[in-house]
Amino acid sequence: MMTIDPDRLELADGQRVLDLGCGRGRHLHALYWHERALDVTGLDLDFADLGAAIDGFFELPPPPETPPRTAVFTVGDAGRLPFADNSFDAVICSEVLEHLPDVPLALSEIDRVLKPGGKFALSVPRYWPEKICWMLSEEYHNTPGGHVRIFKDGALRKQVEALGYTFRQRHWAHALHSPFWWLQCALWERREQSGLVAAYRTMLEWDLLSAPRLTRWSEKALNPLLGKSVALYFDKARP
Repeated sequence: MMTIDPDRLELADGQRVLDLGCGRGRHLHALYWHERALDVTGLDLDFADLGAAIDGFFELPPPPETPPRTAVFTVGDAGRLPFADNSFDAVICSEVLEHLPDVPLALSEIDRVLKPGGKFALSVPRYWPEKICWMLSEEYHNTPGGHVRIFKDGALRKQVEALGYTFRQRHWAHALHSPFWWLQCALWERREQSGLVAAYRTMLEWDLLSAPRLTRWSEKALNPLLGKSVALYFDKARP
C-alpha cells in the first residue's frame, strides 16, 4: 500500500534513496523494483519490522540484472541518522513524523544527509480525519509508539520550506481507510471482537490484493475529501 508516489521524485538510474522509517518495506520494495535501477536504503527503529522488510525481498521475483541495483538495511534513529552528509539523492519519510518527539531534529537530519538539489517526500495523517480519531478514542494515540501529534499540512510545509526547500506538490491517499479507523476508534475496546470491523478489514485486504477498478476509482475520487494521509513533495535548494 503506497502513500508516497516514487514517480513524483523524478528518479534516475544509480541514485541513492533513503526510506526513513521503512517499517515492513512497503515503499522500500517499490523503490527496489522501480523501473529505474536505484540503490535503496531502509532504516527503521524496529528490528522486527526491518526483518519483515528484508524477508519481503525474497518473496518477489528478482528485478532485471542490469543496470545494477542494491538494497541496504539498518536499524537507526531518525534523530541520529548513521550516514555521512549529502549521502542521498532522495529521502522519503512516510507516516513517521507523527510518532517522533522531536520533529525539527529529524528534519535537520534529513536535510543533512540529502544532497543539494535532492528530492524529499513525506506523508503524515491528514489533520481532520486524524482529529476525529483522537476525539473518538484516547487509547488510539496513547498506545506505546502511537501518534504524539496531529499535523496541519500547511504548517508542516512551512517548517520544511524554512530549511530552504521548495514545495512542489501535494496529494492525499487512502480515503477508504478513514472510515475504517473511525470505526475502530469508536469501538476501540471491542474492535477485535467486532464483526463490523472484521468485515471492513476484509474488504480493505481484498482491495489491496485485487485492486479492482471500482474501488481504485472510488478511492481516487474520494481522496481529496476523505484521504487518510497527505503527502508533500519538496526540492532541496542547490548552493
